[in-house]
Amino acid sequence: MATEISSIGKQALLSRLFESSGRTNERGCAFSGDGDFSTVHKVFMEKVDFDLTYNPLRHLGHKLALNVIGELYARMSTPVGMDITVALSNRFSVEDVQDLWEGISAAAKEHGAAHLGLDLIPSAAGMVVSIAAWGSAGKDVAQKRKNAQSKDLLVLSGDLGAAYMGLHVLEREKTAFEGTPAGTAPKQPDLTQYKYIVGEYLSPYLKPGIPGRFSEAGIIPCGGYFVSRGLGEAAKRIAADTGLGVKIYIGRIPIASKTFEMAQELNLDPVTAAVNGGDDYRLLYIVPLEFHETLRRDFQDWDIIGHLAHSDVGEVLVTPEGAEIGIHAQGYEQ
Repeated sequence: MATEISSIGKQALLSRLFESSGRTNERGCAFSGDGDFSTVHKVFMEKVDFDLTYNPLRHLGHKLALNVIGELYARMSTPVGMDITVALSNRFSVEDVQDLWEGISAAAKEHGAAHLGLDLIPSAAGMVVSIAAWGSAGKDVAQKRKNAQSKDLLVLSGDLGAAYMGLHVLEREKTAFEGTPAGTAPKQPDLTQYKYIVGEYLSPYLKPGIPGRFSEAGIIPCGGYFVSRGLGEAAKRIAADTGLGVKIYIGRIPIASKTFEMAQELNLDPVTAAVNGGDDYRLLYIVPLEFHETLRRDFQDWDIIGHLAHSDVGEVLVTPEGAEIGIHAQGYEQ
């Protein structure tokens, strides 16, 4: 039986959550030592950023925490701590909050965020999660980072489009579930064949220690981007930040076979899913051309998908035949 939060009170619930995770509730962020510090703050809203019809709360907590940790990694920063505020309506129980918190705590532990703070506040409409994270890049990153130049490489951490396809599956099954006639028991969908793409949406993976791996190889990216709103959006941001053009080669964009299969089933273009989909949780770094051989030798699990170019090029996809297609992204002028 679910326990109402009002039956134990906010402070008792906070104490219970931190006792179970073995941490101390540290509200606010504190910086110490030398280095280049980064902060990230994001707000996630139910029915806008996530749907609790198919998002288990533990997976959701883990995913939302990774969303801000990924932004720190993009800046070559190692996570130090997170400060979380969760707004809850009265339909959420103590057990619901515990599930969400377990996911957040697990992500913090995986990625070395030693300091966690949590507050709970009331909400008139569903759940809202606010996460502020901070991290340190170390002195050498700021000192050795070069300005981006034409021909610098664009290096991507994994395949794209799977999460977007997984979301399509979940939305399709949700529609079928909600359309079950009254008095008929709804059937649980069999998602076995969609395990990879659904998993990429519900429970994405972000490899810990990415900034350290680049630093150890002597590579300090000129810039970094967390690809959570599609590759096209990241390309637009790169162009705006650097004042340079962006060339991405379609044949070099990694797309998993399961993504291709689902795109075919839905009669969608898998490249469109990769470029304009979302929730991929990948990192895209701008790396100086001089490190091309190091990348090919020591970063074979990463993909060189393109490079920067002169500003008059704009942001383009290059086909295998050499044709250039302008990149479009939501929120930018077409």
